[in-house]
Amino acid sequence: MPELVREVTDERDALLAFLAAQRGGLRRALLGVGEEQAAARPTAGTLSLGGLVKHVARTEQGWVSVILAGRPDPDPEGWMARWHEQFTMGPGETVAGLLARYAEVARETEEIVRALPDLEGTVSLPQAPWFPPDGTRSARWVLLHVIEETARHAGHADIVRESLDGATAFALLDAARKGDNGNA
Repeated sequence: MPELVREVTDERDALLAFLAAQRGGLRRALLGVGEEQAAARPTAGTLSLGGLVKHVARTEQGWVSVILAGRPDPDPEGWMARWHEQFTMGPGETVAGLLARYAEVARETEEIVRALPDLEGTVSLPQAPWFPPDGTRSARWVLLHVIEETARHAGHADIVRESLDGATAFALLDAARKGDNGNA
């Protein structure tokens, strides 16, 4: 892990701090890349940097805003029908737009998590073949799952970025700290 997570005050703050650190790694993978590079799929899979940000933003929003907070799903039918599109940049999608959306999702997550009465409250798991029928999980579990998902895809982004131009997570962290927004 190239970024040292800040000092924390309690469990809720720790969960949010570790999530923020993983988001930072994913965002840094796009540091200095253009639209074409962000949409490129340079590895054996179909992952692109922009698509990874799009997917993680949607996943975080789904778990925190929709499942944990019970807010309406902004795309209740479409996102599962277009699952494969989550990992690539679509027509008209831009790095700036994807990162802005991700920042808004992060802000919303922070707001929701800070407002929870505690982390013990449970929510129903969505209907899916990979979840037990009528399964429930705590708010704590949801946050840990979002951290896990974000970290997993931040690692994917590291591989995709290094495949594009050789930039590594440590070099990108150094560039970000220096305020260098060019190619690292």
